[in-house]
Amino acid sequence: MSPVDHKNKPRGGADDLPPDIDLEDETVEEIVEPAGPDVAFTAIDWTPHAGDAEGMVGAEVIQTLVKRLPNAPGVYRMMNAAGDVLYVGKARSLKKRVTNYAQGRFHTNRIGRMVRETSTMEFVVTRTEIEALLLEANLIKRLRPRFNVLMRDDKSFPYILLTGDHVSPGIYKHRGARSRKGDYFGPFASAGAVGRTINSLQRAFLLRSCTNSFYENRTRPCLLYQIKRCAGPCTGEISHQDYAELVAEAKDFLSGRSQKVKTEISAAMQQASEDLDFERAAIYRDRLAALSHVQSHQGINPATVDEADVFAIHQEGGQVCIQVFFFRTGQNWGNRAYFPKADPALEAAEVLGSFLAQFYDDKPTPRAILLSHGVEDQELLAEALSTRAGRKVAILVPQRGEKKDLIDNALQNAREALGRRLAETSTQGRLLAGFAETFGLPKPPVRIEVYDNSHIMGTNAVGAMVVAGPEGFVKNQYRKFNIRSTEITPGDDFGMMREVMERRFSRLLKEHGDVAPDDAVATDDIEEDISGSFPAWPDVILIDGGQGQMTAVRKILSDLGIEDRVVAIGIAKGQDRDAGRERFFVRGRDSFSLPVRDPVLYFVQRLRDEVHRFAIGSHRARRKKEMVKSPLDEISGIGPGRKRALLLHFGTAKAVSRAAIEDLRKVDGISEQVAKLVYNHFHES
Repeated sequence: MSPVDHKNKPRGGADDLPPDIDLEDETVEEIVEPAGPDVAFTAIDWTPHAGDAEGMVGAEVIQTLVKRLPNAPGVYRMMNAAGDVLYVGKARSLKKRVTNYAQGRFHTNRIGRMVRETSTMEFVVTRTEIEALLLEANLIKRLRPRFNVLMRDDKSFPYILLTGDHVSPGIYKHRGARSRKGDYFGPFASAGAVGRTINSLQRAFLLRSCTNSFYENRTRPCLLYQIKRCAGPCTGEISHQDYAELVAEAKDFLSGRSQKVKTEISAAMQQASEDLDFERAAIYRDRLAALSHVQSHQGINPATVDEADVFAIHQEGGQVCIQVFFFRTGQNWGNRAYFPKADPALEAAEVLGSFLAQFYDDKPTPRAILLSHGVEDQELLAEALSTRAGRKVAILVPQRGEKKDLIDNALQNAREALGRRLAETSTQGRLLAGFAETFGLPKPPVRIEVYDNSHIMGTNAVGAMVVAGPEGFVKNQYRKFNIRSTEITPGDDFGMMREVMERRFSRLLKEHGDVAPDDAVATDDIEEDISGSFPAWPDVILIDGGQGQMTAVRKILSDLGIEDRVVAIGIAKGQDRDAGRERFFVRGRDSFSLPVRDPVLYFVQRLRDEVHRFAIGSHRARRKKEMVKSPLDEISGIGPGRKRALLLHFGTAKAVSRAAIEDLRKVDGISEQVAKLVYNHFHES
């Protein structure tokens, strides 16, 4: 959650605690935790001294700690001997809830394992159970404990922004804090949905999407005006008053008054036709078609649901899918499937309840939330979200009518999404098993890293790493390495790969040196693998190269003392560089090829193609950045604003380099000291 302004938030103390809390012989730390973007509450970090429990573990240590716990609401954290948080939970009464763990009788293997690994606990006492619920969700997202239900995709949602800080408002995709003045519409399920909608809205309402600086510096209409995507307010092709009418129509459409807008445009088209102004009538016709395109891609647009999020959960094969649909102003703004990490023994209602608390921890809440299953503490959750939103939020489980139809549609989407995921996971599992058999691995790999280099005659050299696992490519683990060494001969692929390997595994040893591949949790044991973590150490590294590359790589691994911890495999392009004739290099075996139609060969080719794509894309991005690089970028103290002012005044960087100090001082924002700095950069004497 966002940082708290301690000066302006109420502070709590012993007087805020329930009367049965005895502070004697306890560690008490006063803290303030935010319950949401606009709500803060006071809590007490209350941890009994663990002197009596030193050396104990499991239920025994919990029995020692529970003796002095209060009958007060709060949040507890269970931790192992290494200090890792195993579980975060909330309780109406800390004493009663933790006592259940101390008794040593457990309903599931998950809870039994969790208690057995516990070596200490920490507690936070809150004033109300609502505060405990909000704090629990925040801590779960922040600490990601192994035994909690965990969201695996926590990206913010994109919105459409109609700006209100310019005489000619623009339309943009927006993600993050709503700090800019204007009207926000959404959330949308994906950035692609926002992009498609904005494209259609530009055709329908001719709104600009350029930056303010681009707008201010136009002397003639841009290409968007020529292709009828913008009305051209920057050069006066349309008056500010007429442009404001277009903006008002766009607001009406995005606010749910689409029929009114379509009726008005249709009437204007009819009038233009009657006036024999067929060119103007064609413009109105195209605008109507664009609006119809937007609505046709929205799918279901309910008549009785104005603002709601719809959640449906489906469990199958030890996995969970939660499908979320977003409805705003009576319009469907898309849907997204989530696959939270949860113990298969948990009921759907329990998973959905924990997911909801985390989902709305940092997101705006609609007026209604429709669920496929009733959740535990449903009324408490509704009250907590209402407190955070500053208005009433209803959580409902519809049984009939249009709302029930929305739930059924979301549930069908959840079933299909999970079915596709299970099929993909099963296929990936078979491929990994075949990979292990082909290359003589003791078990299917959990993490495969693939490496490649990209450059043009040694310039803008980039090393790339992609990662694959049991669920396919893991894109948040991808890494690129800008080749830094000045000792490498341009075009020396061996030297580049040595640098990449040194940097990658030196850092891995520094950050995760105590984690060996054998410590990774087996992926086929879902009951055991509930942490949601992905191993940092690779089981296998694939190198795009032949024997020479492998010699360089193995030397680096040997120098770092990890040659036996990672299996390195080289992939050399076959004769005439034909796909299907690749040669593989593995330590202890002669080089070999695989049958042309072997599924493992296709799998390895797919890995290699992905690292090619990522390496080439990274190289092109670096090359493009170098191409537009300006000599002014090298001057310390010259930021984007001063750079822009200098270029606008002189036209080119070369002209700036030839300017005298007196000329430089004439530029807005350039003081005498800065002028000397710029002048001295280009003149040695």
